[in-house]
Amino acid sequence: MSQLFSPLSIRSISFKNRLVVSPMCQYSSIDGFLNDWHLVHLGSRAVGGAALVMQEATAVSPEGRITYADAGIWKDEHIEKQKPVTAFIRQHGSVPGIQLAHAGRKSSSEVPWKGGKQITEGSNSWQPVAPSPAPFREGDRESGQLTLDEIGKLVAGFKAAARRALWAGYEVIEIHGAHGYLIHEFLSPLSNKRRDEYGGSFENRIRFLLEIVAAVREEWPLTLPLFVRISATDWAGGGWDIESSVRLAGVLKTKEVDLIDVSSGGLAAHQQITLGPGYQVPFAMRIRKETGMLTGAVGLITEASQAEEIIVSGQADLILMARQLLRDPYFPLHAASQLGSHTHWPAQYERARPPAK
Repeated sequence: MSQLFSPLSIRSISFKNRLVVSPMCQYSSIDGFLNDWHLVHLGSRAVGGAALVMQEATAVSPEGRITYADAGIWKDEHIEKQKPVTAFIRQHGSVPGIQLAHAGRKSSSEVPWKGGKQITEGSNSWQPVAPSPAPFREGDRESGQLTLDEIGKLVAGFKAAARRALWAGYEVIEIHGAHGYLIHEFLSPLSNKRRDEYGGSFENRIRFLLEIVAAVREEWPLTLPLFVRISATDWAGGGWDIESSVRLAGVLKTKEVDLIDVSSGGLAAHQQITLGPGYQVPFAMRIRKETGMLTGAVGLITEASQAEEIIVSGQADLILMARQLLRDPYFPLHAASQLGSHTHWPAQYERARPPAK
């Protein structure tokens, strides 16, 4: 039997296989609301056989959006448009998940197909905030350094977002602590120059994330999984690194976090990344081996046999796919056929199922 198509249970949730739709921003919302695009985009990947369909980075405050077109969960009114999405995903045998996020100093940006640069004036612009004032790249505006009171309000924002996520029908929450966004900015000494209790030492730099985890768990039932996405390394000297990530994972394991979604990079404009198939998988493997924490592998995983080997060899527990699932929403159905594993097809599509090997 294919290990890629073996089930995995985390708390009360059973995932039918190990393939996950990684959070992918669609930049298609107005005022944070989901719409028909999100229903079709996320729903088609549930029909395509993924075990967990994770909604894009969803902002916990208006200022926490990467762009003016990001999805949001900062007000109760967002829930009405989220419920049909979660219901459709569940109806087709997948688990609905959501990534809670704040973009920090990388916020107030244009959508990628219009250049993606930070917008510094006009109605689609706002003041980015961060642990320290330094901007992400030259030409960006200086960030507003968060006060202790503002940090507390952001933690409360994540907590309220978790409550709304539960009401909306999501069954997995992932806290976005990667890719140079706000939580990652607190973690890395390259972006966090604070001299108070949120800066300096490792223990101080992880404090913001730990407070968010604790606040989310106050609203998120212990019966439901909680993931954290991290960048395992900044790919830049003097920054956050894999040793720090292993140490953080060990702490999070004691805080009712169930899985570390292991990505990398995104914090430093001068990062130097050596790309290649599965280039981030060794980070997931090391965290899993040294802490015993469940991990998710991501990054240039494009083939069924490649994903199978990652699971079989114990490098990770879940495979999170992004661009490959944009190219092929039905990758899980195709992969099952390639690996000789039986998987459920929608009745409407059954007549297209390839002959069994």
